[in-house]
Amino acid sequence: MHIGRLLAVALFILFAAGCAERPPAPAPEKPPRERPQAFTQQGKASFYARMHHGQKTASGEAHDQNALVAAHRSLPFGTRVRVTNLENGRQVTVRINDRGPYRRGRIIDLSRAAAQKLDMIDDGVVRVRIEAER
Repeated sequence: MHIGRLLAVALFILFAAGCAERPPAPAPEKPPRERPQAFTQQGKASFYARMHHGQKTASGEAHDQNALVAAHRSLPFGTRVRVTNLENGRQVTVRINDRGPYRRGRIIDLSRAAAQKLDMIDDGVVRVRIEAER
């Protein structure tokens, strides 16, 4: 019987060890969060004619030729965009509040105030780079 007890104790120890709590597996490492890719586009910019001042934009607000605003075909309303005149290096930051331009080859339509900051009033249309974070 002594051996029977010894065998029972050994089985109990093995069973208890098998039921012991195991340490949790380490969590898989997450890749570092990348910053969203910045939106960049190059092309031609134009600016709104004075007759559009006060007209309703696609966002619902009235166009203000004295504000730093612009129209873009696809960027969300409210997006802030840095516009660089590639001919003279001048820059301005505008807020997208309208859709357009609808002229082929143009990527952004600027308010008169933004066009003045870029020194493009006399030229009318200039090559620009626009950069926006989505």
